[in-house]
Amino acid sequence: MTIDAIEGTTLSVYAFIVRSDEPVGVRDVTRGAELSSTSVAHRHLQKLETLGLIEKNNYGYYTLRKKTSIEGHMWVGKNLVPRLMIYSYFFMGAFAAEISMILASLVITSVVIDMRFLFLMGITFVGVCLFLIEGVMLQRKLSPKRVKQNQVDVA
Repeated sequence: MTIDAIEGTTLSVYAFIVRSDEPVGVRDVTRGAELSSTSVAHRHLQKLETLGLIEKNNYGYYTLRKKTSIEGHMWVGKNLVPRLMIYSYFFMGAFAAEISMILASLVITSVVIDMRFLFLMGITFVGVCLFLIEGVMLQRKLSPKRVKQNQVDVA
């Protein structure tokens, strides 16, 4: 098994351990990564231990052994962020600069905005939207599954 094989629930467990400030047990991982059972947590912990990313201490708790790069993601402190989110932030900055240029053109009469600039601004906005949507979708895959509580109690 290679480090490239980390995805899905195993990646979620790994990210939980990286964020933890202290050693974690199987039950901690089950709750923290919102897994269905301790046996599921144990299986993913064994995968990570086999890869050499975590280690088990004498008390049965797991600690981070090394933080590795994950394809398509970046570590920002203890948080794993999809690269697409970083790209969307870049385009957000460019879009904000373009909006400030338009606002400046309203105040400074010598600055003229033509249709080509507005077209490029539209492309920048589409870039922001695409990278942000894709980044959020990747982030949701990494986050523990949230159980929707839309059930109505029948009395």
